[in-house]
Amino acid sequence: MSALEQHLADYLTLRGSLGHELAEAAWLLPGFVAYLDAHGAHTVTVKAALAWAQQARTETTIGPRRLTAARGFARYLSGIHADTEVPPLGLMPHRQRWRRPFIYSLAEIEAVMDQTGSSIASPLRAATYRTLIGLLAVSGLRIGEAIKLDRTDVDWAQGVLLIREAKFGKSRMVPLQDSSMQALVDYARLRDDLQPRAKAPSFFVSMTGQRLCYAVVQSVFRQLIDNTGIGKDAPSPPRLHDFRHSFAVRTLLGWYRADEDVQAKIPALSTYLGHREPASTYWYLSAAPELLALAAERQHTAWSTARSGGRP
Repeated sequence: MSALEQHLADYLTLRGSLGHELAEAAWLLPGFVAYLDAHGAHTVTVKAALAWAQQARTETTIGPRRLTAARGFARYLSGIHADTEVPPLGLMPHRQRWRRPFIYSLAEIEAVMDQTGSSIASPLRAATYRTLIGLLAVSGLRIGEAIKLDRTDVDWAQGVLLIREAKFGKSRMVPLQDSSMQALVDYARLRDDLQPRAKAPSFFVSMTGQRLCYAVVQSVFRQLIDNTGIGKDAPSPPRLHDFRHSFAVRTLLGWYRADEDVQAKIPALSTYLGHREPASTYWYLSAAPELLALAAERQHTAWSTARSGGRP
């Protein structure tokens, strides 16, 4: 077995342990490794990846699929060989099957929340959107779940939200930190002061006292983003749903940096987010390059320890 073949075996094992489907990578990448070995390459270069991908001329989609597989393997190898070249996106354009999430920094989240006071004249409306965005950022709720929240869904004593019949018909309890609960308390007090007679049971209210409408929320959010300039040059413009992606990525990064047992904790995060199965949560490990690098580094450490007979 060549060194590249061993790296590929390790890469496929890592991807499998993170819950990814491996059918296409396992089918395509052995041919790529054989191509690299035949040309005396010890790692991936853009030239070699493109040349290998362009060999496939019998099907219009196979070339881009080859290059996508090579790109994933190259990202993995870049943590082992410093001279690895990761093929950039766009070399062989094809329709992307998933949209790259926009990961908000904490400063960007604060900037969007602060913008509500500058862009929205009504104190109640500004507070509604500031609190709504803050809740999305700290809880990972889907926007539909947040809009659907009723006043009776907030357990003030326990600091827990009841998310009723969300996606896949599942209900769940979402605990919040004390600071997040205090933000909800402050909003509820202002809402009740300015609209003492509730017209709807919803926790977040519109200017007319009704439940928020997604189309309007989306329009206001886009105005806030445009006014802050956040994500102006990003490949994918920021979305409301990206607050959920950012929460998941930030949580996983925190666990890795704290040397937590991420594999053991992911089912809890999956339940918290309302995913149907943990495999949906594992997706976030490849959504952010830093997460994949941390996962690969930890896996390498475990393998090295095992191969050395338990010696670090």
